[in-house]
Amino acid sequence: MDLKALYQEILNEHNLNPNNRGETADANFVLRGVNPSCGDDITLNLKVDDNGIITGGTFAGSGCAISQASVDMMLDNVIGKSKEEALRLASLFMDMIKGKAEGDALEDLDEAASLQNISTMPARVKCAVLGWHTMEEMLKNGKTEAKGTAEHCSTEGM
Repeated sequence: MDLKALYQEILNEHNLNPNNRGETADANFVLRGVNPSCGDDITLNLKVDDNGIITGGTFAGSGCAISQASVDMMLDNVIGKSKEEALRLASLFMDMIKGKAEGDALEDLDEAASLQNISTMPARVKCAVLGWHTMEEMLKNGKTEAKGTAEHCSTEGM
């Protein structure tokens, strides 16, 4: 199996059989992320303990295969990690999408590194980064559902 086919298989698996789709009843960070340009709409739920460790997380919503698979892979990667580590991974993911990180530097992204080629499809970049941007907004700014919706349809900062 060539690398491109393997990446496609990973994307399809996370889209069709997501590990983290659902609700986290005791989430203390909840934020809706919207990409109005294509209709992707997710609600990200994170449970962060008093030590800043992400102990659980889920997402709900709808969107294209890339947005759904990307947020699922992101959650697989950040659950069990500190908020700081989750933000570092988000920064690494953004660098990858911008073409600023590749090869061995992407190992920490695990399966999310399979989205590296999205950078060659500008219309799909917003789909791939929606969950990551939403998580960044939550963790950096303490934004929760009660404080509004994060709209990530621009490529500002990309």
